[in-house]
Amino acid sequence: MPVLDRAGIEAASSGSAAAWLAAPAISGRTERVVVRVLGRTLRLRVWSPGEGELPLLLVHDGPEYAKRAGLLAWAGAMIETEALMPFRVALLPPGDRNEWYSASAAYGRALCRQILPALRDQVPVAGRVVGMGASLGALAMLQAQRAWPGTFAGLFLQSGSFFVPRFDRHESGFPRYARIVRFARGVRRAAAHEEPVAVTMTCGREEENLGNNRLVADALRAQGYDLALEEVAGGHDWASWRDALDPHLTRLLAQVWSAR
Repeated sequence: MPVLDRAGIEAASSGSAAAWLAAPAISGRTERVVVRVLGRTLRLRVWSPGEGELPLLLVHDGPEYAKRAGLLAWAGAMIETEALMPFRVALLPPGDRNEWYSASAAYGRALCRQILPALRDQVPVAGRVVGMGASLGALAMLQAQRAWPGTFAGLFLQSGSFFVPRFDRHESGFPRYARIVRFARGVRRAAAHEEPVAVTMTCGREEENLGNNRLVADALRAQGYDLALEEVAGGHDWASWRDALDPHLTRLLAQVWSAR
């Protein structure tokens, strides 16, 4: 079941409510998957609208997305209205967020070689997953996709923290600032990538990450990624990320899963 009811989602968010909050929504059930990685035990919740093999949306900061952005209410509404085929949502808690999500190769390996196999062992998954995250969570999803080809069918990246010194020197006090800068520089300087996938990026027109998101988007396009950068109203916050789910995440998933 969703973490918050719709009234709770609206009360917890600023700005105007997303239109899908008032739409009919299918209900689902939640399963738990437990996996130990990098010295921590992660307890994932997997929301399912039905049985059998279904596509999977894998979400960094998943419990927060459900609680503060109404992600499961959005999923139920998109399935009920047939905007999307039935799919599962894996709500992945962050563990040691600042360390794991800061372009960590160790975490990317754990995500693709431990967490996803554990999910597939316990939940029937159709095809490659779509990865999703915001801020550092978006950065970590891109790192995993580039390091582990064959894992992801697409990415939905919101307000990614792709630090570039000319825009983001004020972030230099962050403990993993240098590692993030190196990763983002490597992305921007790469001539190609062996497995470009469909990517949608969203970023608020009022936030500081807009400059670095534009640079990364340009680089990924040049490397063959089927990429859309959507500059949306708002800033670096849950209300802006929630309001961008539809149409932007809806459109990406319809594109990726219709091609299966």
